Amino acid sequence: MPPTAVLATAALSATAIAVGVAVVVPHSGDHTSKGAVAVTSPIVSSSSGDAPSSQAADASGGSGAATVSPSPTPTPSAASVGSPAPSPVSSGATKHTSAAPAHVATTAPAAHSSSASGTGLDDPRKKEVAMELVSSAENSSLNWRAQYAYIEDIKDGRGYTGGIIGFCSGTGDMLELVQHYTALAPNNVLAKYLGALKADNGSDTHNGLDPNFTADWKTAAADPLFQRAQDDERDRSYFNPAVSQGKADGLGALGQFIYYDALVMHGPGSEPLAFGGIRSAALGKAKPPSQGGDETTYLNAFLDARIAAMKADPSHQDTSRIDTEQRVFVKNGNLALTTPLRWSVYGDAYVIN
Repeated sequence: MPPTAVLATAALSATAIAVGVAVVVPHSGDHTSKGAVAVTSPIVSSSSGDAPSSQAADASGGSGAATVSPSPTPTPSAASVGSPAPSPVSSGATKHTSAAPAHVATTAPAAHSSSASGTGLDDPRKKEVAMELVSSAENSSLNWRAQYAYIEDIKDGRGYTGGIIGFCSGTGDMLELVQHYTALAPNNVLAKYLGALKADNGSDTHNGLDPNFTADWKTAAADPLFQRAQDDERDRSYFNPAVSQGKADGLGALGQFIYYDALVMHGPGSEPLAFGGIRSAALGKAKPPSQGGDETTYLNAFLDARIAAMKADPSHQDTSRIDTEQRVFVKNGNLALTTPLRWSVYGDAYVIN
């Protein structure tokens, strides 16, 4: 999924709770870019994931935010039964962005179990955590299921961006999504746009899509089969390849998540700014556990390479999803991505219990 530019507007999650008299400047709810910074950071809380432990990686920087009761985990949408098999991480355009100043976290190290021998990111509880972590960076919300209906042109040169991980009309994955949806529901409201999506692929144009495409997308989002199609395409193109490559490299759940988040933002491919290029750069600096290397050393090398790739793209200048989220989990030794988790992105604080 390619980088996204800063959005002009965005909806905050219904689960977001402003502490005290917090004044929050809304971030863009696109699938990648957030420009505004909260004047007072809300804490967004979720109860998904593992049983609570006393070790939480607090990335909020000790800002003195009040304790907030966890909001219930949303009820799962239609299950992704019969999801397509994972595709190799081989081709695609760069995706997704951010553009606000980084917010550095200060946390005390915590002891956590590590190594790929533990529960992988494909465990249902771990996967829910991964979806919420990505949604915090992509949509300023832990409620990732609310994003099935999201659709907007964020003016990043990739046409329309929509859905739970930012499928783009200009990069091919939105076309693949609608093709899959049409295979599941031949008479769906988006099927009539297949020709236009094929023609617009590779460009930022809306030819044949306007004026009703966004309204029809929102209509389709209420269909469990469209939700399933989004889940399927997320898994086929991004989640499953990330988990598979992470396990092959000997990484635990955190490393698998770090791969997934990179694939969502940068897309698959061997180009320097794509996932494959970032991984190759990391392999040039450190060995993964599968090659006898230290897991923490390798993950830091991967995050260094990813930040370099982000800084090379004007639309990816904000690296807070690395600095005050992923890097914090690595620093605290939470290689198993064990909850509770505390982090911040674009100045907003989040908790998963």
